[in-house]
This record gives sequence, C-alpha cells and structure tokens, in this order.
Amino acid sequence: MAARIDHLVTSGTFSLDGGTWDVDNNVWIVGDDTEAVVIDAAHDAEAILAALGGRTLRAIICTHAHNDHIDAAPALAAATGAPVLLHPDDLELWKQTHPDRAPDAELADGQRLPVAGTELTVLHTPGHAPGAVCLYAPGLATVFTGDTLFQGGPGATGRSYSHFPTIVDSIRERLLTLPPETEVRTGHGDATTIGAEAPHLEDWLRRGH
Repeated sequence: MAARIDHLVTSGTFSLDGGTWDVDNNVWIVGDDTEAVVIDAAHDAEAILAALGGRTLRAIICTHAHNDHIDAAPALAAATGAPVLLHPDDLELWKQTHPDRAPDAELADGQRLPVAGTELTVLHTPGHAPGAVCLYAPGLATVFTGDTLFQGGPGATGRSYSHFPTIVDSIRERLLTLPPETEVRTGHGDATTIGAEAPHLEDWLRRGH
C-alpha cells in the first residue's frame, strides 16, 4: 500500500522572548494503514492519536523546537513508544519547553527516514531556528517545511535564535533547488509549491527583516 499524507490542525499558543500568541499548527502524518511518522506534534496528543487510528508510530519528527511544534511530543511518545527526533542545534530551545525530557535521537542533514515504502530526507535549513529542518519526500513530490518557508515567503526571524540572511540562504540553497512542482506543506497556513515561491526570493532579499 502506498504511503499517503494525512493532515490535521491543532490550536494552542506559541511563547518566546516573554510574549505569547494564539496559533493554529499543521500536523502532518506520513504513512499507510499500518505505520506512520508524525511531523510536529503540536498542542494536542489525543487528537494526533485519534488521527493515527491505531497505526504503529515509527517516529515523532520535529522540524524545530519552538514550543508550539513540540509541546505534545512527550505525551505522544509516552502513549505510543515512538522516539522523538530533533536536530541537536535546537536542543537549547527544546529545553525551554521540556527541561526534564530530552529528545530520543538526533536528526542529521542528509539522513533518510523510511516509512511505509517511502523516504523522508532531512534538510538542515537554519534561520527560523538554528536546528530547523525540512523533510523532503521525493516519492510524494512534497517537502514539509515547518516554519522555514510559507506561502508568500520565509518564516519569521524577528525573535531570539533566528537570522534572516541565514533563512534566505537555506531556502535558496536547500529548497529552491527542488523540482518546481514540489508541494510545500508548511507548519502553519496553506500549502504552496516550490515553483510558486521561487520568484519571490529577490523580493525577500530587498526587504530584509
């Protein structure tokens, strides 16, 4: 059975640098009827468990460690036995939310994560956060970008641990080199494609952040 992508939206808050905002997060589940991985366990472990529907959860993959993307990860791991995977450059951010529970394993650039007959390739894309990653699934013609790339531009870089020139370099070098028809499934909001976003790069460079 071919792998498919399931999607749910969960709601909660994002907190950093002393501020807190209400947010809706995209949670992506990649798998088939028997096994799956979760990309960004946001806010509601019970809702994610319901969406899994009894499938074996192979991993909980974190695109980065802002609290709104990882707050439900420990509870989901406890309920399923699945490991939590995070790039080590975001460990300091992780500890702000979960000081007493470390991730189970590290993500590395170029690492391949198999599930349900397809593979997700880890692309380290710092800028929004130091350990931000995107997950490219060529077999599904999709890249999961977390908060690195959205419809209309790059993720925010106005808070701690972020850097605008770095995120633009990451997008240019790691994402815009993907096939233009690749669907971009984001951490918040609507999907887009690599081809739709490529023309905006020079505008981002001119605007700065």
